[in-house]
Amino acid sequence: MNFHAWEWFVAVVGALLVGVAKTGITGLSLLFVSLFASIMPARRSTGVVLPLLILGDVIAVLSYRKHAQWGHVLRLFPWAAAGVIIGAFAIGHMDERQTRLAIGAIVISLSILHLARRARSAAQPAETAVWFAPLIGMLAGFTTIVSNAAGPLMVIYLLAMRLPKMEYMGTGAVFFMLLNLFKAPFMVWLGLITPASLLLNAELAPAVIAGTLLGRWLLGKINQCLFENIALGLTLVAGAKMLF
Repeated sequence: MNFHAWEWFVAVVGALLVGVAKTGITGLSLLFVSLFASIMPARRSTGVVLPLLILGDVIAVLSYRKHAQWGHVLRLFPWAAAGVIIGAFAIGHMDERQTRLAIGAIVISLSILHLARRARSAAQPAETAVWFAPLIGMLAGFTTIVSNAAGPLMVIYLLAMRLPKMEYMGTGAVFFMLLNLFKAPFMVWLGLITPASLLLNAELAPAVIAGTLLGRWLLGKINQCLFENIALGLTLVAGAKMLF
């Protein structure tokens, strides 16, 4: 693609943040999605970002797979797959503003719910109710096909499950690799992944790899409490950005 120098800089920073989000500081998805959307049409940017996400997913799974909690992955994935299919067919019937407002309201509402539960220190969180995994899974699948914005929803789910830091990373890595691989054929079908976008992905791949190394280093420096607060804080910022 014919980018200006500043646009290449933004793209490289965005790719670097993809890697950091996959192996270190979760909750950054709305930031790098916004960066790519600032240098190309938002809908086309989703097709550019997806292969970068898959590259980051592969490295994250190789790094944290032994910590994955497969019960959570299997509980979420069928619902997320259904959300992807619904989103693929609905994508032409919602404009970008409607989508952003809906996702932002959902993320903020679920974040507030999680904070309220944490403040009460309930022994059995309400998020373990039978409706919680299907709701998060469907919403994650729908939002990921529309705007690659499922990250904040998964942050809420994984924090609600009170997973330790490494189990959190391993479970999220496996879930997102499966979800993004499942989503890829739909993005090709929608014309959002093209030979030109794949060429750009190849040029940005080294920045993603560098970001994963930086993310792994950062993760080792962050304790459990700070990790959870950073993830939830970035999620709230992402939801507010969508709304306003």
